[in-house]
Amino acid sequence: MAQSGFIAVIDLGTSRIKGIAGRKNENGVISILASNSIDSGNSIRRGMVYNIEQARANVHKLVVTLENNLGQRIGKVYVSLSGQSLHTLEFSETLRISSGMVTEEDITRLRKSAEDFQPELKRYYRIADVEYYIDGKPEPNPVGIAGSGIEARFKLIVGRPNLLLNIKKCIADKTGLEIADYIVGPTASAAIALSHEEKELGCAFLDFGAGTTTLSVYKGGILRRMVVIPFGGKNLTKDVCALNFTENDAEQLKIKFGKALENQDVPVFSSPFSSKPDVDLTELNKVIAMRLDEITANIKEQIALSGYDGRLGAGLVITGGASQLKNLDLYLTQKLKMPVRKASVKKTAVNNSPDLVHDPAYLQALGILLLGEESCEMVKPETVETEAGEDSGSGLSGWFGGIGRGSKVEKKPKSPQKENKSKPEKKERGLLDVFGNMFSEGDDE
Repeated sequence: MAQSGFIAVIDLGTSRIKGIAGRKNENGVISILASNSIDSGNSIRRGMVYNIEQARANVHKLVVTLENNLGQRIGKVYVSLSGQSLHTLEFSETLRISSGMVTEEDITRLRKSAEDFQPELKRYYRIADVEYYIDGKPEPNPVGIAGSGIEARFKLIVGRPNLLLNIKKCIADKTGLEIADYIVGPTASAAIALSHEEKELGCAFLDFGAGTTTLSVYKGGILRRMVVIPFGGKNLTKDVCALNFTENDAEQLKIKFGKALENQDVPVFSSPFSSKPDVDLTELNKVIAMRLDEITANIKEQIALSGYDGRLGAGLVITGGASQLKNLDLYLTQKLKMPVRKASVKKTAVNNSPDLVHDPAYLQALGILLLGEESCEMVKPETVETEAGEDSGSGLSGWFGGIGRGSKVEKKPKSPQKENKSKPEKKERGLLDVFGNMFSEGDDE
Protein backbone atom coordinates (compact mmCIF):
# COMPACT_ATOMS: atom_id res chain seq x y z
CA MET A 1 0.00 0.00 0.00
CA ALA A 2 1.24 3.47 -0.84
CA GLN A 3 2.59 5.59 2.00
CA SER A 4 -0.14 8.16 1.41
CA GLY A 5 -2.85 5.58 2.12
CA PHE A 6 -4.08 4.01 5.33
CA ILE A 7 -6.52 1.36 6.56
CA ALA A 8 -9.43 2.41 8.81
CA VAL A 9 -11.33 0.05 11.12
CA ILE A 10 -14.57 0.36 13.09
CA ASP A 11 -15.02 -2.30 15.79
CA LEU A 12 -18.64 -2.39 16.99
CA GLY A 13 -18.31 -3.56 20.58
CA THR A 14 -21.15 -3.98 23.07
CA SER A 15 -19.50 -1.67 25.59
CA ARG A 16 -17.46 0.64 23.37
CA ILE A 17 -17.17 1.30 19.63
CA LYS A 18 -13.50 1.52 18.69
CA GLY A 19 -11.93 3.21 15.71
CA ILE A 20 -8.37 2.81 14.53
CA ALA A 21 -6.37 3.83 11.48
CA GLY A 22 -2.96 2.50 10.51
CA ARG A 23 -0.57 1.89 7.69
CA LYS A 24 1.20 -1.37 6.77
CA ASN A 25 4.68 -1.48 5.29
CA GLU A 26 5.90 -3.90 2.62
CA ASN A 27 6.43 -6.58 5.31
CA GLY A 28 2.89 -6.23 6.64
CA VAL A 29 3.98 -4.53 9.88
CA ILE A 30 1.41 -2.05 11.20
CA SER A 31 2.06 1.55 12.26
CA ILE A 32 -0.84 3.05 14.20
CA LEU A 33 -1.74 6.54 12.97
CA ALA A 34 -4.87 7.33 15.03
CA SER A 35 -7.23 5.61 17.46
CA ASN A 36 -10.16 6.40 19.69
CA SER A 37 -13.24 4.83 21.25
CA ILE A 38 -16.71 5.97 22.22
CA ASP A 39 -19.26 4.55 24.65
CA SER A 40 -21.74 2.37 22.74
CA GLY A 41 -24.56 3.43 25.03
CA ASN A 42 -27.32 0.94 24.35
CA SER A 43 -26.78 0.87 20.59
CA ILE A 44 -24.98 -2.51 20.49
CA ARG A 45 -26.39 -5.55 22.29
CA ARG A 46 -24.54 -8.85 22.47
CA GLY A 47 -22.32 -7.83 19.57
CA MET A 48 -25.20 -6.87 17.26
CA VAL A 49 -26.35 -3.40 16.21
CA TYR A 50 -29.57 -2.82 18.15
CA ASN A 51 -30.31 0.93 17.90
CA ILE A 52 -29.35 1.80 14.34
CA GLU A 53 -29.77 5.59 14.69
CA GLN A 54 -27.71 5.79 17.88
CA ALA A 55 -25.00 3.52 16.47
CA ARG A 56 -24.84 5.65 13.32
CA ALA A 57 -24.39 8.84 15.35
CA ASN A 58 -21.65 7.20 17.45
CA VAL A 59 -19.79 5.94 14.37
CA HIS A 60 -20.06 9.37 12.77
CA LYS A 61 -18.53 11.13 15.80
CA LEU A 62 -15.77 8.52 15.96
CA VAL A 63 -14.88 8.91 12.29
CA VAL A 64 -14.74 12.73 12.62
CA THR A 65 -12.35 12.35 15.58
CA LEU A 66 -10.11 9.97 13.62
CA GLU A 67 -10.09 12.31 10.62
CA ASN A 68 -9.08 15.25 12.82
CA ASN A 69 -6.21 13.20 14.27
CA LEU A 70 -5.13 11.96 10.85
CA GLY A 71 -5.50 15.26 9.05
CA GLN A 72 -7.01 13.24 6.20
CA ARG A 73 -10.48 12.20 5.11
CA ILE A 74 -11.76 8.64 5.48
CA GLY A 75 -13.68 7.31 2.48
CA LYS A 76 -14.27 3.72 3.56
CA VAL A 77 -13.84 1.48 6.60
CA TYR A 78 -13.39 -2.17 7.51
CA VAL A 79 -16.06 -3.26 9.99
CA SER A 80 -16.16 -6.03 12.59
CA LEU A 81 -18.87 -8.67 12.18
CA SER A 82 -19.97 -10.30 15.42
CA GLY A 83 -23.09 -11.29 17.33
CA GLN A 84 -24.44 -14.16 19.39
CA SER A 85 -25.88 -15.97 16.35
CA LEU A 86 -22.46 -16.48 14.68
CA HIS A 87 -21.19 -20.07 14.63
CA THR A 88 -19.36 -22.54 12.41
CA LEU A 89 -21.10 -24.96 10.10
CA GLU A 90 -19.47 -27.76 8.08
CA PHE A 91 -20.17 -27.99 4.36
CA SER A 92 -18.71 -30.78 2.18
CA GLU A 93 -18.46 -30.97 -1.60
CA THR A 94 -16.95 -33.68 -3.80
CA LEU A 95 -15.69 -33.47 -7.36
CA ARG A 96 -14.53 -36.04 -9.89
CA ILE A 97 -11.03 -35.22 -11.18
CA SER A 98 -11.51 -35.32 -14.95
CA SER A 99 -7.94 -34.42 -15.96
CA GLY A 100 -6.28 -37.02 -13.70
CA MET A 101 -4.83 -34.41 -11.34
CA VAL A 102 -6.26 -31.53 -9.29
CA THR A 103 -6.18 -28.13 -10.99
CA GLU A 104 -6.75 -24.57 -9.79
CA GLU A 105 -10.07 -24.66 -11.65
CA ASP A 106 -11.19 -27.63 -9.51
CA ILE A 107 -10.41 -25.72 -6.30
CA THR A 108 -12.26 -22.66 -7.60
CA ARG A 109 -15.34 -24.75 -8.41
CA LEU A 110 -15.33 -26.33 -4.95
CA ARG A 111 -14.98 -22.94 -3.27
CA LYS A 112 -17.77 -21.47 -5.40
CA SER A 113 -20.09 -24.26 -4.22
CA ALA A 114 -19.36 -23.34 -0.59
CA GLU A 115 -19.90 -19.62 -1.23
CA ASP A 116 -23.24 -20.32 -2.93
CA PHE A 117 -24.49 -22.48 -0.07
CA GLN A 118 -27.28 -20.81 1.91
CA PRO A 119 -28.27 -22.63 5.12
CA GLU A 120 -31.91 -22.50 6.19
CA LEU A 121 -32.81 -19.36 8.21
CA LYS A 122 -29.15 -18.36 8.25
CA ARG A 123 -26.72 -16.49 6.06
CA TYR A 124 -23.26 -17.54 4.92
CA TYR A 125 -20.70 -14.92 5.95
CA ARG A 126 -17.21 -16.34 5.49
CA ILE A 127 -15.19 -19.47 4.77
CA ALA A 128 -13.02 -19.87 7.86
CA ASP A 129 -10.99 -22.94 6.85
CA VAL A 130 -11.03 -25.91 4.51
CA GLU A 131 -9.58 -29.44 4.44
CA TYR A 132 -9.02 -31.39 1.20
CA TYR A 133 -9.09 -35.16 0.71
CA ILE A 134 -7.95 -36.88 -2.47
CA ASP A 135 -9.30 -40.40 -2.79
CA GLY A 136 -10.02 -40.33 0.94
CA LYS A 137 -6.52 -39.20 2.02
CA PRO A 138 -5.93 -35.74 3.53
CA GLU A 139 -3.92 -33.37 1.34
CA PRO A 140 -3.28 -29.78 2.50
CA ASN A 141 -2.01 -28.65 -0.94
CA PRO A 142 -4.07 -30.59 -3.49
CA VAL A 143 -3.22 -28.72 -6.73
CA GLY A 144 -1.08 -30.94 -8.95
CA ILE A 145 -1.82 -34.15 -7.01
CA ALA A 146 -3.05 -37.11 -9.08
CA GLY A 147 -6.27 -38.89 -8.15
CA SER A 148 -9.78 -39.76 -9.25
CA GLY A 149 -11.80 -37.63 -6.82
CA ILE A 150 -11.41 -34.73 -4.39
CA GLU A 151 -13.50 -33.81 -1.35
CA ALA A 152 -13.45 -30.37 0.29
CA ARG A 153 -14.70 -29.95 3.86
CA PHE A 154 -15.37 -26.28 4.52
CA LYS A 155 -15.80 -24.60 7.89
CA LEU A 156 -18.31 -21.86 7.18
CA ILE A 157 -19.18 -19.03 9.54
CA VAL A 158 -22.92 -18.38 9.44
CA GLY A 159 -25.41 -16.31 11.42
CA ARG A 160 -28.63 -14.34 11.28
CA PRO A 161 -29.21 -12.47 8.00
CA ASN A 162 -29.88 -9.14 9.78
CA LEU A 163 -26.37 -8.98 11.30
CA LEU A 164 -25.00 -7.53 8.08
CA LEU A 165 -28.10 -5.53 7.24
CA ASN A 166 -28.04 -3.57 10.52
CA ILE A 167 -24.33 -2.77 10.17
CA LYS A 168 -24.91 -1.48 6.64
CA LYS A 169 -27.75 0.73 7.84
CA CYS A 170 -25.70 2.31 10.63
CA ILE A 171 -22.50 2.87 8.62
CA ALA A 172 -23.04 2.95 4.87
CA ASP A 173 -26.50 4.58 4.81
CA LYS A 174 -26.57 8.41 5.13
CA THR A 175 -22.96 8.73 6.34
CA GLY A 176 -21.21 8.85 2.97
CA LEU A 177 -18.83 6.08 4.08
CA GLU A 178 -18.24 2.94 2.07
CA ILE A 179 -17.67 -0.41 3.72
CA ALA A 180 -14.43 -1.91 2.42
CA ASP A 181 -15.28 -5.31 3.89
CA TYR A 182 -16.90 -7.06 6.84
CA ILE A 183 -14.42 -9.14 8.84
CA VAL A 184 -15.51 -11.74 11.41
CA GLY A 185 -14.18 -10.39 14.72
CA PRO A 186 -13.06 -13.64 16.43
CA THR A 187 -11.06 -14.79 13.39
CA ALA A 188 -9.36 -11.38 13.21
CA SER A 189 -8.38 -11.59 16.90
CA ALA A 190 -6.97 -15.08 16.37
CA ALA A 191 -5.00 -13.92 13.31
CA ILE A 192 -3.05 -11.33 15.32
CA ALA A 193 -2.74 -13.24 18.62
CA LEU A 194 -2.32 -16.97 17.93
CA SER A 195 0.87 -18.52 16.59
CA HIS A 196 0.94 -21.22 13.94
CA GLU A 197 2.22 -23.65 16.58
CA GLU A 198 -0.73 -22.96 18.89
CA LYS A 199 -3.23 -23.58 16.11
CA GLU A 200 -1.40 -26.76 15.11
CA LEU A 201 -1.09 -28.19 18.63
CA GLY A 202 -4.65 -27.19 19.40
CA CYS A 203 -6.01 -24.44 21.59
CA ALA A 204 -9.23 -22.88 22.81
CA PHE A 205 -9.33 -19.15 22.06
CA LEU A 206 -11.69 -17.26 24.36
CA ASP A 207 -12.80 -13.68 23.65
CA PHE A 208 -14.47 -12.48 26.84
CA GLY A 209 -16.34 -9.33 25.80
CA ALA A 210 -18.92 -7.13 27.45
CA GLY A 211 -21.99 -8.69 25.85
CA THR A 212 -20.81 -12.10 24.66
CA THR A 213 -18.06 -14.67 25.12
CA THR A 214 -16.78 -16.24 21.90
CA LEU A 215 -15.06 -19.63 21.94
CA SER A 216 -12.95 -20.75 18.97
CA VAL A 217 -11.34 -24.19 18.97
CA TYR A 218 -8.27 -24.78 16.74
CA LYS A 219 -6.54 -28.08 16.00
CA GLY A 220 -4.21 -29.14 13.22
CA GLY A 221 -4.04 -25.52 12.07
CA ILE A 222 -7.80 -25.49 11.35
CA LEU A 223 -10.70 -23.72 13.07
CA ARG A 224 -12.78 -26.68 14.23
CA ARG A 225 -15.58 -24.94 16.08
CA MET A 226 -16.68 -21.39 16.85
CA VAL A 227 -19.65 -20.49 19.01
CA VAL A 228 -20.85 -17.34 20.78
CA ILE A 229 -22.07 -17.69 24.36
CA PRO A 230 -24.62 -14.92 25.19
CA PHE A 231 -22.96 -13.88 28.46
CA GLY A 232 -20.16 -11.40 29.08
CA GLY A 233 -18.73 -8.79 31.41
CA LYS A 234 -21.97 -6.78 31.49
CA ASN A 235 -23.74 -9.76 33.04
CA LEU A 236 -21.25 -9.69 35.92
CA THR A 237 -21.95 -5.97 36.38
CA LYS A 238 -25.72 -6.46 36.42
CA ASP A 239 -25.36 -9.21 39.01
CA VAL A 240 -23.38 -6.83 41.24
CA CYS A 241 -26.25 -4.32 40.83
CA ALA A 242 -28.38 -6.77 42.85
CA LEU A 243 -26.30 -5.70 45.89
CA ASN A 244 -28.11 -2.32 45.65
CA PHE A 245 -25.70 -0.45 43.41
CA THR A 246 -26.30 1.58 40.29
CA GLU A 247 -24.88 0.05 37.12
CA ASN A 248 -22.08 2.62 36.97
CA ASP A 249 -21.05 2.00 40.60
CA ALA A 250 -21.32 -1.77 40.10
CA GLU A 251 -18.97 -1.57 37.10
CA GLN A 252 -16.42 0.42 39.11
CA LEU A 253 -16.60 -2.05 42.01
CA LYS A 254 -16.12 -4.97 39.64
CA ILE A 255 -13.08 -3.36 38.04
CA LYS A 256 -11.41 -2.17 41.24
CA PHE A 257 -12.24 -4.94 43.69
CA GLY A 258 -13.73 -7.87 41.77
CA LYS A 259 -11.79 -11.15 41.61
CA ALA A 260 -12.47 -14.43 39.86
CA LEU A 261 -10.74 -16.18 42.77
CA GLU A 262 -11.15 -14.60 46.19
CA ASN A 263 -8.37 -14.48 48.77
CA GLN A 264 -9.05 -16.19 52.10
CA ASP A 265 -8.68 -13.11 54.33
CA VAL A 266 -11.13 -10.57 52.96
CA PRO A 267 -12.03 -7.66 55.23
CA VAL A 268 -15.05 -5.43 55.00
CA PHE A 269 -13.93 -2.16 53.42
CA SER A 270 -15.36 1.33 53.34
CA SER A 271 -16.95 1.95 49.95
CA PRO A 272 -15.34 4.69 47.84
CA PHE A 273 -18.87 5.82 46.98
CA SER A 274 -19.91 8.14 49.80
CA SER A 275 -23.63 7.48 49.50
CA LYS A 276 -23.26 3.69 49.65
CA PRO A 277 -23.02 1.48 52.73
CA ASP A 278 -19.98 -0.68 53.46
CA VAL A 279 -19.60 -3.65 51.14
CA ASP A 280 -18.48 -7.15 51.99
CA LEU A 281 -15.92 -8.21 49.40
CA THR A 282 -16.78 -11.84 50.04
CA GLU A 283 -20.36 -11.17 48.97
CA LEU A 284 -19.23 -9.14 45.96
CA ASN A 285 -16.94 -11.87 44.67
CA LYS A 286 -19.45 -14.60 45.44
CA VAL A 287 -21.89 -12.91 43.06
CA ILE A 288 -19.17 -12.64 40.39
CA ALA A 289 -18.14 -16.28 40.88
CA MET A 290 -21.71 -17.55 40.43
CA ARG A 291 -21.98 -15.97 36.98
CA LEU A 292 -18.46 -17.08 36.04
CA ASP A 293 -19.36 -20.65 36.97
CA GLU A 294 -22.28 -20.49 34.54
CA ILE A 295 -20.15 -19.09 31.70
CA THR A 296 -17.36 -21.61 32.36
CA ALA A 297 -19.81 -24.52 32.33
CA ASN A 298 -20.89 -23.40 28.85
CA ILE A 299 -17.27 -23.14 27.71
CA LYS A 300 -16.49 -26.63 29.00
CA GLU A 301 -19.53 -28.06 27.22
CA GLN A 302 -18.64 -26.40 23.91
CA ILE A 303 -15.06 -27.70 24.05
CA ALA A 304 -16.46 -31.19 24.59
CA LEU A 305 -18.85 -30.77 21.65
CA SER A 306 -15.90 -29.83 19.42
CA GLY A 307 -14.51 -33.33 19.94
CA TYR A 308 -11.12 -32.02 21.05
CA ASP A 309 -11.48 -32.09 24.83
CA GLY A 310 -8.16 -33.22 26.30
CA ARG A 311 -6.40 -32.80 22.95
CA LEU A 312 -5.61 -29.08 23.04
CA GLY A 313 -1.87 -29.06 23.62
CA ALA A 314 -1.57 -25.25 23.69
CA GLY A 315 -4.31 -24.87 26.29
CA LEU A 316 -6.58 -21.85 26.61
CA VAL A 317 -5.82 -18.31 25.35
CA ILE A 318 -8.03 -15.49 26.69
CA THR A 319 -8.65 -11.94 25.47
CA GLY A 320 -11.35 -9.25 25.44
CA GLY A 321 -12.07 -6.33 27.73
CA ALA A 322 -13.72 -8.50 30.39
CA SER A 323 -10.67 -10.81 30.51
CA GLN A 324 -9.00 -8.17 32.70
CA LEU A 325 -10.96 -9.37 35.74
CA LYS A 326 -8.38 -10.16 38.43
CA ASN A 327 -7.31 -13.81 38.73
CA LEU A 328 -9.45 -14.90 35.77
CA ASP A 329 -6.57 -16.90 34.29
CA LEU A 330 -6.04 -18.72 37.60
CA TYR A 331 -9.77 -19.40 37.89
CA LEU A 332 -10.02 -20.87 34.37
CA THR A 333 -6.90 -22.99 34.91
CA GLN A 334 -8.52 -24.49 37.97
CA LYS A 335 -11.94 -25.03 36.38
CA LEU A 336 -10.92 -26.27 32.92
CA LYS A 337 -7.78 -28.19 33.93
CA MET A 338 -5.62 -26.71 31.20
CA PRO A 339 -2.88 -24.06 31.00
CA VAL A 340 -4.16 -20.53 30.40
CA ARG A 341 -2.36 -17.50 28.98
CA LYS A 342 -3.55 -14.00 28.23
CA ALA A 343 -3.52 -13.15 24.52
CA SER A 344 -1.17 -10.51 23.22
CA VAL A 345 -0.45 -9.02 19.82
CA LYS A 346 2.36 -10.80 17.98
CA LYS A 347 5.61 -8.89 18.49
CA THR A 348 6.21 -8.54 14.77
CA ALA A 349 2.69 -7.24 13.95
CA VAL A 350 2.75 -3.66 15.29
CA ASN A 351 5.79 -1.38 15.63
CA ASN A 352 4.36 1.44 17.80
CA SER A 353 1.55 2.39 20.25
CA PRO A 354 2.44 -0.03 23.09
CA ASP A 355 -0.58 1.15 25.12
CA LEU A 356 -2.92 -0.10 22.36
CA VAL A 357 -0.94 -3.28 21.77
CA HIS A 358 -1.25 -4.28 25.43
CA ASP A 359 -4.96 -3.42 25.73
CA PRO A 360 -7.03 -6.60 25.17
CA ALA A 361 -10.06 -4.48 24.30
CA TYR A 362 -8.25 -3.36 21.10
CA LEU A 363 -7.02 -6.80 20.01
CA GLN A 364 -9.93 -7.40 17.63
CA ALA A 365 -9.61 -3.97 16.00
CA LEU A 366 -5.89 -4.54 15.47
CA GLY A 367 -6.62 -7.97 13.98
CA ILE A 368 -9.02 -6.42 11.47
CA LEU A 369 -6.36 -3.84 10.62
CA LEU A 370 -3.91 -6.68 10.00
CA LEU A 371 -6.31 -8.43 7.60
CA GLY A 372 -7.32 -5.25 5.74
CA GLU A 373 -5.64 -4.65 2.38
CA GLU A 374 -7.49 -1.81 0.68
CA SER A 375 -6.60 1.84 1.30
CA CYS A 376 -9.42 3.68 3.07
CA GLU A 377 -8.22 7.21 2.36
CA MET A 378 -10.81 9.32 0.58
CA VAL A 379 -9.68 10.10 -2.95
CA LYS A 380 -10.74 13.60 -3.92
CA PRO A 381 -12.30 13.69 -7.39
CA GLU A 382 -10.91 16.08 -9.94
CA THR A 383 -13.05 19.22 -10.03
CA VAL A 384 -13.54 22.31 -12.16
CA GLU A 385 -14.45 25.73 -10.84
CA THR A 386 -17.78 27.12 -12.06
CA GLU A 387 -17.45 30.43 -10.27
CA ALA A 388 -14.62 32.12 -8.46
CA GLY A 389 -15.05 31.62 -4.74
CA GLU A 390 -14.52 29.25 -1.87
CA ASP A 391 -13.48 25.62 -2.24
CA SER A 392 -16.45 23.32 -1.52
CA GLY A 393 -14.15 20.33 -1.01
CA SER A 394 -14.28 21.16 2.68
CA GLY A 395 -16.81 22.94 4.82
CA LEU A 396 -20.57 22.46 5.15
CA SER A 397 -21.58 22.41 1.48
CA GLY A 398 -18.93 19.80 0.57
CA TRP A 399 -19.88 17.48 3.48
CA PHE A 400 -23.65 17.68 2.91
CA GLY A 401 -23.23 17.21 -0.81
CA GLY A 402 -24.97 20.49 -1.66
CA ILE A 403 -23.82 22.93 -4.28
CA GLY A 404 -23.74 26.54 -3.18
CA ARG A 405 -22.44 29.80 -4.52
CA GLY A 406 -18.79 29.67 -5.42
CA SER A 407 -18.62 25.87 -5.05
CA LYS A 408 -16.95 23.38 -7.35
CA VAL A 409 -18.92 20.90 -9.42
CA GLU A 410 -17.54 17.43 -10.12
CA LYS A 411 -17.39 16.83 -13.86
CA LYS A 412 -16.03 14.22 -16.18
CA PRO A 413 -13.79 16.09 -18.61
CA LYS A 414 -15.00 15.93 -22.22
CA SER A 415 -11.46 15.92 -23.51
CA PRO A 416 -8.23 15.68 -21.52
CA GLN A 417 -6.66 18.22 -23.90
CA LYS A 418 -9.44 20.81 -23.65
CA GLU A 419 -10.31 20.56 -19.97
CA ASN A 420 -8.71 23.17 -17.70
CA LYS A 421 -8.14 21.25 -14.46
CA SER A 422 -7.52 23.10 -11.25
CA LYS A 423 -5.10 21.79 -8.68
CA PRO A 424 -6.88 20.28 -5.63
CA GLU A 425 -6.39 22.40 -2.53
CA LYS A 426 -5.09 20.81 0.68
CA LYS A 427 -7.74 22.24 2.99
CA GLU A 428 -8.80 20.02 5.91
CA ARG A 429 -12.23 19.97 7.50
CA GLY A 430 -12.54 22.95 9.89
CA LEU A 431 -14.29 23.35 13.23
CA LEU A 432 -17.42 24.60 11.49
CA ASP A 433 -17.60 21.38 9.51
CA VAL A 434 -17.14 19.19 12.60
CA PHE A 435 -20.01 20.90 14.43
CA GLY A 436 -22.03 20.97 11.26
CA ASN A 437 -21.69 17.20 11.06
CA MET A 438 -22.84 16.71 14.62
CA PHE A 439 -26.01 18.78 14.04
CA SER A 440 -26.68 17.26 10.61
CA GLU A 441 -27.00 13.79 12.09
CA GLY A 442 -30.09 14.80 14.00
CA ASP A 443 -31.56 16.61 11.01
CA ASP A 444 -31.11 13.64 8.69
CA GLU A 445 -32.65 11.28 11.15
